[in-house]
Amino acid sequence: MGRLAEQVSGERQARMMLSMIAEPDDAITGRILHRVGGVETLRLLEDEQAAVPEMNRANAIAWRNRVAPRIADGIPARVADAERAGMSTLIPTDADWPHAFNDLGPRAPYLLWIRGATSFLSGALADRVTITGARAGSEYGTNVAAHLAGDLAQQERTIVAGGAYGIDAAAHRAALATGGGTIAVLAGGVDRSYPRGNADLLDRIGDVGALVSEAPPGEAPTRWRFMARARLLGTLSGVTVVPEASFRSGSLLVPTEAHRHSRAVGAVPGPVTSVTSVGPHELIKRGVAQVVSDTADVTAMLDSLGDPARLLNRETPGHQLAAPASGPPARPGPRL
Repeated sequence: MGRLAEQVSGERQARMMLSMIAEPDDAITGRILHRVGGVETLRLLEDEQAAVPEMNRANAIAWRNRVAPRIADGIPARVADAERAGMSTLIPTDADWPHAFNDLGPRAPYLLWIRGATSFLSGALADRVTITGARAGSEYGTNVAAHLAGDLAQQERTIVAGGAYGIDAAAHRAALATGGGTIAVLAGGVDRSYPRGNADLLDRIGDVGALVSEAPPGEAPTRWRFMARARLLGTLSGVTVVPEASFRSGSLLVPTEAHRHSRAVGAVPGPVTSVTSVGPHELIKRGVAQVVSDTADVTAMLDSLGDPARLLNRETPGHQLAAPASGPPARPGPRL
């Protein structure tokens, strides 16, 4: 097998290959990629004798030992297949690349795989609102999510969610019902409908909105990819709203990432007897989120973007539900 760096044609193909090798949210790979580009990152990964910039030899060996075993013979063929199939991709030099992701630094995606209109990803932070929460949302929670999403879509805001059951699906459907734009950020390939029960919904989003993923075509979602996806959902929009979520819901990683990167967060109060109200109440109590009781509250947060006083509290250890770290052990497991 020839070395991948010798088989790529430009930065886009190199990043496509990297997405097939390195897992999302790999800050070490991301740091190297940001410094030297995709083609050189592939070369450094495969050349055991090459010095890696700003990394000592022991750490370089550890990086290669962790990532290089995922290099497979069929990667160039997979890239060629994706190109023949007309799969859309975005890299940081593209006009529609969401500059919001640049705030992630070395945790930014290597590239994005898109099914649908890439234009939904461009524009200002205030153009997009993320709505996410419980997979097993109550009637109250899904109705609130649909009400907010429908109103915001009529304001020509793009609704961002994860394509999951419950709150996410309600938000997507409401946006579509009003003729608005919506983006589903997936943990697997954009050619794989997950969850299967939302296949028709996801197909519709791919036709009139956008399906987005860091994972290449054919890849299945995994626990780590679900957790890594939270940083995309949280940073892509100017505001993240959580209508319902249990205390241990993986969806709470999204407002944590949003708050960490100075996005506004809103949470909807609910019955104190409901387990799915605990998450929003904790976000409010810990100063991560503002109370959302109506669409006007979300609109006010969007209108105040750019005002450094808009956040209730800047991030401190006491104001985080579950601060993301460099690996899975520090993150609560999502309910998949």
